[in-house]
Amino acid sequence: MIGSLLLLNLICHVHATASNSLSDCIKLAKNFKTTCSSGPVSNIIATTGTDVTCPSLTGMSCPGSTTSGSCVFQHKMCVTCFKSGSVVKIRVQSNGLPLYCPHVSSLFSETNLDFVVNFNPDVSINSPNIKITTQRDINSVVCNVSGEMRVPKASNYVSYSSPMVINVLAGVSVDGVAILNVNNRDSQDPFYPAKGPTEHVDQCLVHCQEGGLLHYHMGSGCAKYATSSTKVLPCASVPLCKSSIATYSINSFSNYKTLTVIGIAKDGHIIYGPYLSSGRQVKSGFDVCNGMFYDSIGNYAYFVTQTYPYITGCFGPSNYPSVRPSCTKNPPSAYTKQKNT
Repeated sequence: MIGSLLLLNLICHVHATASNSLSDCIKLAKNFKTTCSSGPVSNIIATTGTDVTCPSLTGMSCPGSTTSGSCVFQHKMCVTCFKSGSVVKIRVQSNGLPLYCPHVSSLFSETNLDFVVNFNPDVSINSPNIKITTQRDINSVVCNVSGEMRVPKASNYVSYSSPMVINVLAGVSVDGVAILNVNNRDSQDPFYPAKGPTEHVDQCLVHCQEGGLLHYHMGSGCAKYATSSTKVLPCASVPLCKSSIATYSINSFSNYKTLTVIGIAKDGHIIYGPYLSSGRQVKSGFDVCNGMFYDSIGNYAYFVTQTYPYITGCFGPSNYPSVRPSCTKNPPSAYTKQKNT
């Protein structure tokens, strides 16, 4: 009898599927700061959004119009869940602008971020999308600014985004800001590069690419709480951000020490902050892509971590090799399976 129960438990575990029903998707969508009452829309940039007034942004750095000496731009976002046959899909549309006032010196502008993908697709720890064995393997996958250009076929990803972001887009944050591939243009960690200079961001950990796209490479609590009244300084003006930006990133989630949605990757998997539902900080249990099978159901998601690649480095699941990326001075100590899997 005991043997039969153990066998039944094993069978249930092996055949468990992810939480990807329509109601699961709708619950997820409520975490995003949307501005449309129903969707999807034909063109997110053509919609009316939420005004964000920024006295600190003027002239060339203003992505909107200047009124009474202040920059005024609009945050626009629409997240829609629907069924296509038996498959639940999610469409994410954003103009790439947040609800707070970034501290950037260069022009940032509205950018059409728009894609549809299968929501939280079933994947298996026993069938990784990416298998790595050598140093060359891991560098070509993770230390590669174009490494997330292609999405696994099982995700059925379709992009309607501006061409400029297709190659480097990794996902979209709950505040509508793009999450780009972790690497800089030289395929190095932008904050702890093995070689070359570090990149500059503000204390919300955003900056702009040359085309004006505001984006994250690292997890930021600003995506959850920041508004136009939040005073945002350069990272270099905040002591902890300047001295240890990776620690600062985790500390920005001090009011969110539980499983907290901060975005969605373009493979359809959820992105969470740095804590599990137990309140434990994620320091292990993730694969090369920064993804984890974090529960006994079979859900796979990406997590904010204090080590490279910080949010996501590829579209997993991957295996758990002994080699680590050589494009960073801040790699994880090891890749290990989460114990509950």
